[in-house]
Amino acid sequence: MSFTLATMLRESRLAAPDKVLCHFGDTSFTYAQVDEVSGRVAASLLALGLRRGDKVAVHLPNLPQFLFTYFGILKAGLVMVPLNPLLRAAEITYHLSDSDSRLLITFESFAPEAAKAASEVDVPLYVVTTPGNAQPAGTHHFDELYSSADTGDLVPTNADDTAVLLYTSGTTGRPKGAELTHFQLYMNCTVSGELFGFRDDDIGVAVLPLFHVFGLSSVLNVAVRYAGTVVLVPRFDAGAVLDAIERHRCTVFSGVPTMYHALAHADLGGRDLSSLRVGSSGGAAIPGETIRAFEEKFPGVVILEGYGLSETASTATFNRSAEERKVLSIGKPIWGVEVRVVDEFDRPLPPGPDHVGEIVIRGHNLMKGYYKRPEATEEAFRGGWFHTGDLAYADEDGYFFIVDRKKDLIIRGGYNVYPREIEEVLYEHPAVGEAAVIGRPDEKLGEEVVAVVSTTGEVTPEEIVAYCRERLAAYKYPREVRIVGELPKGPTGKILKKELR
Repeated sequence: MSFTLATMLRESRLAAPDKVLCHFGDTSFTYAQVDEVSGRVAASLLALGLRRGDKVAVHLPNLPQFLFTYFGILKAGLVMVPLNPLLRAAEITYHLSDSDSRLLITFESFAPEAAKAASEVDVPLYVVTTPGNAQPAGTHHFDELYSSADTGDLVPTNADDTAVLLYTSGTTGRPKGAELTHFQLYMNCTVSGELFGFRDDDIGVAVLPLFHVFGLSSVLNVAVRYAGTVVLVPRFDAGAVLDAIERHRCTVFSGVPTMYHALAHADLGGRDLSSLRVGSSGGAAIPGETIRAFEEKFPGVVILEGYGLSETASTATFNRSAEERKVLSIGKPIWGVEVRVVDEFDRPLPPGPDHVGEIVIRGHNLMKGYYKRPEATEEAFRGGWFHTGDLAYADEDGYFFIVDRKKDLIIRGGYNVYPREIEEVLYEHPAVGEAAVIGRPDEKLGEEVVAVVSTTGEVTPEEIVAYCRERLAAYKYPREVRIVGELPKGPTGKILKKELR
């Protein structure tokens, strides 16, 4: 059986060639245009000698070139490795090396860090530049990838071939690449879009980063699957989002809780936002107060909360409609997916808030595994179920409620921040003796990153923050550093983060 996710674009182009697929600023691209341009990119990638299964790292914000590259990669039978544009050189180097990427595509703003990484692992770097800006030395211009003619071919891939290698991480070890297949991504956007009631006349706001599974699968893939339209917004700004909704008559907004919080407290300035009909929320638990404030400010709009992970190609559970939703619940499992709450021995727990356990999942939405990590894959899928590390309970009606995270993951503004990664940077500082990173509640961001350290020399909290800021992406470095005489430890010498919190 051959199947490629790029079929979604081709079929929607056949159904509505002149329909706008995406708006970006004052520019719009139709389905026919995106299909043709991505076909050029596909042919150019193959002309460079890349072959089915090779990896291409994409280090771009939400731009039309992301779409051209994504579908070009899929059409060529290659694998996309989406990277957060905010990553620094050392982080990019790790991802390129671990994924065995053969080529890197970046945007001019991020080219200096990307260039260091590309030279480190010896891969060609293609840079998207804006008119009038100089091409960075030693790099290729992204427009070179338009040089080949569109053959119209879709390289045949198997349904279970990897389409996207998406990096995720726990609190131990370095980021791991989750292998998401063509069929799995197709099923997730098809089922989720149908459940959500996405229509071909819907216009979605694509402000969630497309390098993240929520933006890629639940926003872009859903829109293309159902021949809808997206408005690309490169970074979240409440005013920019409200302008996009008014200008393009957007009907759907997908975001993380911090975005809804910002929009609920924004000045609407007399804008006509009556086109908006529904919102979807994920990435972290959304507070009931945020839902109340947003829906009060946007009458007639309902927020539907869902739950998923990179490893589940985005959606695993969802609140299906305004009539059926339960506020503070992540909803019920989507079609074809099973979800359980289990105890420490993987035994199913009965419903009720007194029976909190780990969420485990199985179904069509689960990744093939972690790239080059058979042991981690086996551990995650023990007993035939994927273990999420999230703690929850189910109610009598089959709705699930997240209680806490089993791991020490910090979710800051919708971004996952992994303490150990920051701790390793802290330990490299010559004046830091011991370090622990925790999250503290933050009204605006959900959680803020806090480092607690003991020192072996003279250093100020501000100096430690500056040290981390140079070495970590902007959303990761600690905004607060507490210097203590000694960190609390258990009998085995393990630092007790629970006491620090």
